Amino acid sequence: MPTDVNAPAPYRAIFCHFDSYSAALNFASWPERCLLWPSPLPEGATQGPIGLPRDGEAARQAMARTLGLPDTELVWAPDYDQGLHTAEGEIRVHLLRSTAFEPPTEALEAAGGVFKPISALRGYPPVELALVREVFNLIVGGAGHRA
Repeated sequence: MPTDVNAPAPYRAIFCHFDSYSAALNFASWPERCLLWPSPLPEGATQGPIGLPRDGEAARQAMARTLGLPDTELVWAPDYDQGLHTAEGEIRVHLLRSTAFEPPTEALEAAGGVFKPISALRGYPPVELALVREVFNLIVGGAGHRA
């Protein structure tokens, strides 16, 4: 799991790549059965409205540094707005999307992760899967929007 001590807390990010030509949407995942960067959610996290700011720019910059991605190839999608409540406090989840023609597979693998389609994510924590399903709906069209 790529834990970046400089990553903004209490934030997490879902990292994805969408190929509009083939409609392939892939999500970053890590061996610890985690879909969120830079670390998994605490046990007992539940979705709900929160008061944390929605600015995902700091998370975007931290991920770009961690993965060594060009600044122009990683965007924050402000349309995605998810919050979680935990025993430790609130967590805001941001959506970060690679805009590169090809997914940055090598950069993600160097950080210990891999890209997977949503159909390969069975077995991941239910709360994280619910967050990823929202991204899928946002990008592929379940909600009628594009990130």
